[in-house]
Parts: sequence; structure tokens; C-alpha cells
Amino acid sequence: MHANFASVMPQALAVWCEEAGHEVSLICYTGFEKVPLDLPHKPDVVFIGAFTQAAQMSYALSAMFRAQGAVTVLGGPHARCYPEDACQYFDYVLGFTDRELVRNLLADVQPQPKGGIHLQAATQPTSLPGVRERWKFIEPTLKKAPIIKIVPMLSSIGCPYTCSFCIDSSVPYQPLDFEEMKEDLRFLRTKFRRPRVAWHDPNFGVKFDDVMDAIEDAVPPNSVDFIAESSLSLLSEAHLQRMQRNGFKAILPGVESWYDLGNKSRTGKQQGIEKVEKVSEHINMIQQYIPYIQANFVLGLDGDSGREPFELTKQFIDRSPSAFPGYSLLSAFGRAAPLNLEYQRNDRVLGFPFHFLNNNQAMNVKPANYEWPAFYDHVIDLTRHSFSWPSIARRFQAIKARIPRWMNVVRAISSEGFGRIRYYSDMRRRLVEDRMFRGYFEGEHTTVPRFFLQRMQQDLGPLWEWLPKGAIEHDPKAYLKANGHANLTPITRVAGMAAAAR
Repeated sequence: MHANFASVMPQALAVWCEEAGHEVSLICYTGFEKVPLDLPHKPDVVFIGAFTQAAQMSYALSAMFRAQGAVTVLGGPHARCYPEDACQYFDYVLGFTDRELVRNLLADVQPQPKGGIHLQAATQPTSLPGVRERWKFIEPTLKKAPIIKIVPMLSSIGCPYTCSFCIDSSVPYQPLDFEEMKEDLRFLRTKFRRPRVAWHDPNFGVKFDDVMDAIEDAVPPNSVDFIAESSLSLLSEAHLQRMQRNGFKAILPGVESWYDLGNKSRTGKQQGIEKVEKVSEHINMIQQYIPYIQANFVLGLDGDSGREPFELTKQFIDRSPSAFPGYSLLSAFGRAAPLNLEYQRNDRVLGFPFHFLNNNQAMNVKPANYEWPAFYDHVIDLTRHSFSWPSIARRFQAIKARIPRWMNVVRAISSEGFGRIRYYSDMRRRLVEDRMFRGYFEGEHTTVPRFFLQRMQQDLGPLWEWLPKGAIEHDPKAYLKANGHANLTPITRVAGMAAAAR
């Protein structure tokens, strides 16, 4: 994880472990420094929090630390999405995690040579350690960030929307303690002249007035720079005016699709060009109040067919030049969403190595209405249009703030823009020229193409030698096979954990 994107939960976990009487070190591995082969002291227990993209690296680290005598525990999105696979390589795999689960685990932690144990709390935690409590773990992470340093905070967990592809779609929305949030903001004002805070809420501002009241009560207007991800349905002009007064500098709304999710974008039943016009008008209004906007889209949804979805997005780019487009290829992350069961039943989920499941390097769901070369043709065409020099120039001219306008240029010419054009073009060429490569995408065989293996080996570096046998592949239908079985183990008592271990 980039240091400025570091998650709240590993920091919270570190606090809970210290509260339980343990000596704790936390390392945020950004991918740019040396792979963390050596920890500050020989650990008894190693917790690893990982997105699925880091699964193979996590498996290798687990093997290395287990060989040194440590017990290993996996948490984070990958543990929630792929517990069946992760249990093969860790002693414990954690779903929802709260303070009590951590205390119980540490009170009776044991190696599990016959297979890991999957544990989870009944719900997401109802409270988390605040910034002051987490500061000793936040500060060394921020030292890895360049000039801009961003502190992660949460005002809520869960989401009221039910986007079929989202890991938070089935997690009930729940605000966190506003008094603690106010104390955190006041504390940050003692650490920075002008703090920058990224709200990690799945959907910021659901309880808009309550959250903004807390911010206004805690700090002077426009004394903290805020970044948030929110739905268009929450971004009325009155709300935006209040956000501007309180220092919001970047907003990431999800558009997702021109045919679905109208409740999230305040477009109701409008689809196609009508939705483009409505959303574009809304985005242009947002830009009057918030300097930086990233509009997020998911490419390859089942409601898409033909050129139209991509052409509509190109029209949006031209109508709303201030918005940086964030594209994700449709991906099914194991247990992340109930819709994934349908994909697995219909034999549409591919077993791409986890290393490439980052929403752009591989699409592990066979498109419903496209052949693979045609789909990549559309993706390449859209990406080229979005990051062409004329589009970059229009985006630059549409934004007045210096940092946001140059940030868009840098993102466009980096791996997010030019880099993806090259990568997608290479994918498209291989799909046409390499029959074995195409066969893997079509699900005709499960032999991982050499192209992906070589890239994985290069990225893992010295950890490649620690990757356990069989850890490159996984069962893409594990969720379907486990569905309906009581294979999750909520733990609330130490005695229960000991029994599970036996």
C-alpha cells in the first residue's frame, strides 16, 4: 500500500494487541522499499493485512515466518473474500475483527499445521481506536510518504447502497462515535499546520448533517483538507457548499454504469445518454465547490453491450473535462458480494492468480456480452480517448487549483493512463496471437500463462522462493462450494477457541 493509502484497521489491530500486553511493531510495506524479510525482533505472532493483489506475497511471508517459529494470522479484504484458500497458508484467517476477537485469539494462539482456522466476529467493530491512540503507528507510516501526507480516518462503516459487485453491499451502515472523531481532528491540528485527512468510509456523508456538525464543532472552518468517497446522491449543492466551507478538496463519486444504480447517482430510472447528461451536469456543478474530482466506473458489467457504454463514457469525458476517470474492470473477489455466486454457478469466474486481481491487470469474470478481443478493443479505445493529449489539456484547463491540475497530468501519463494503454494493448495482442493465452481467458484450460508467471516472479523477488506449493492457483468456485455450509466460526470465548484449535 502507498503510505498515503494505508488502512485504519492494521493500526487499530496494533493498538488492541498492545492493550492486551504485547510488544508490537507495525510495518506498512509500500512496494517501493526492501521486502520486509526481517522484523525488528523475532515475533511470536505475525498479523498480515492484505488486499487480494498482495495474496501471493502474503502467502510467501507466512511460509517464511512460520518456518522461523511464528504463528501467522491473515486479515483484511483477502481474508474476507477467500478464507478457504487462505486457511491453507496461515494458522488463522480473520473475517470481521473486533477487540474481543483479538484478545481471545492472543490468549490461546497455537500453530495449526493441519490447516488454518477461520474466525470472525458477528459484525464489524462498533468502535475503533482513534487517531491519538493510533498515532505511534500512523507516524512512521507517514514518514514513507513524500511531500503530501494523508491521515486515514473513519466516520462510519458499511454502506446503505446494495451495488451488486461491492464488498460493502451486505454490510449494514453504522456511524462511529462523533465525539471521538472530534477529538481526533483536534489532535491532528496539534501535529500539522494544516492536516490532510482521507475518510475511508465506503460512502462518506450518509449522516451528512451529523458528520458536518462534528467537523464544524471540532476545528475552525477550512483548517483541515479532506478527501472522501461519496455517492452523487449525497452531493447536493447545499451539501457541497458546506463541504467547501469546511475544507473538502477532493471527492470520488461512483458513477459505475450508464444503465444501472440510478439511486446512487440521483438519476432514478434514467439510462444511456439521459443519464450521461444528468451526471455530467452534476459533476460540473461539483467542480464549482470541490477542486479535485475522480469519477469511478466499472467496465464490463452485464448490463453493457456493444460500443454504446464506452461511447457514452467518452461523451461524459468531453462534457465534464474536470473529472479524472477511474476505470475498474469487473472482478469477482470470492465472497465479496452475493452476485459472485451467480457468476460461479454460470462458470464465468476464472482462476487468475490473485496477484493480478487489482481491478485493472486482469478481469476474472468472462463478459456476458463481449468476446475478449472486442472487449479489450473497447477498453483500449476508451482509455486512449480519456488520456489523449487533447483530453489531458482540457482537464488541465478545466481545473484552477495548481496541485489538482498537475496531479491529473501526472496520473494520465503514468501507469494509470499511458501505462494501461500499453498493458491493455499487449493483452489484446496476446488474445489474438496466442491460442493458449486465449484458451486460459475462455476457461478452456487452467494452465497459468507464462506471461503472468514471469511478472509474478519478478514482482515477488526473493519471496518467490518462499511461495508455497500450489499457492499460485486457487479454486474460483470455492464460495459456491462452501455456500450453505456452516464453515465460518464466530468466536466469543477463549474456551471456544481452544476447542476449535483441537
